[in-house]
Amino acid sequence: MTQNADDAALNTGAGPRDRDLPPLGLHTAPMNGRGLHEQELPRDRNQAILEAAKQVGSLLKRREHPFALAGSVAVYAHGGSGNLQHDVDFCVLPEDAEAVAATLHEAGLLVYTPPEDWLLKAKCLGQDVDVIFELAHQPVTTEMLDRAHELPVDSVRMPVLAPTDLMKSLLGAFSEHYCDFGAVLPIARALREKIDWSEVRRDCGAAPMPAAFLFLLERLDVIAPHEEH
Repeated sequence: MTQNADDAALNTGAGPRDRDLPPLGLHTAPMNGRGLHEQELPRDRNQAILEAAKQVGSLLKRREHPFALAGSVAVYAHGGSGNLQHDVDFCVLPEDAEAVAATLHEAGLLVYTPPEDWLLKAKCLGQDVDVIFELAHQPVTTEMLDRAHELPVDSVRMPVLAPTDLMKSLLGAFSEHYCDFGAVLPIARALREKIDWSEVRRDCGAAPMPAAFLFLLERLDVIAPHEEH
């Protein structure tokens, strides 16, 4: 996961460190003779990403970790495009990050700590998996996870970040260094009826880049113009 509008935003505090994680590398008892990060991939990249999301989501559900699917796979689960981005994103509570890393490691996934200290990374079926504990400049909270929708991702049901929280996380990632409206515009179009735009304006509209994007949505008739009260 990179710091762009499809991902989490910058951190506000320190996360788990390498010394707190299980030893990295292949698990000694992998599934079907291989670790999950080594198993044969579906030929279609989008399907490979979905399979990785299903595998990791099933693991987190089985171990009863609070979580929510995020990123492009969450958009897909809400009815958006099936043209998925480059990785799979899951939101977890900051205090659960180490336990989640241990669960993934025990299942045979390669788990490691990147330079960014707002997430952990793993490999599943050859796909990058980002385990995010800070989203849009704020720690993931129990309230955010409670707002998640239980939706099917292909054949596996799992919690999926609510559309309004998804959009706020995308707008919260905009900055003077990265501001790709083109990546977020089709998401806003696809999910516009499911998003509480008044909440998005309230929480994001004071910043210049999100405000410019909201103005663009108004001019394109994606959302109604803002009315001053």
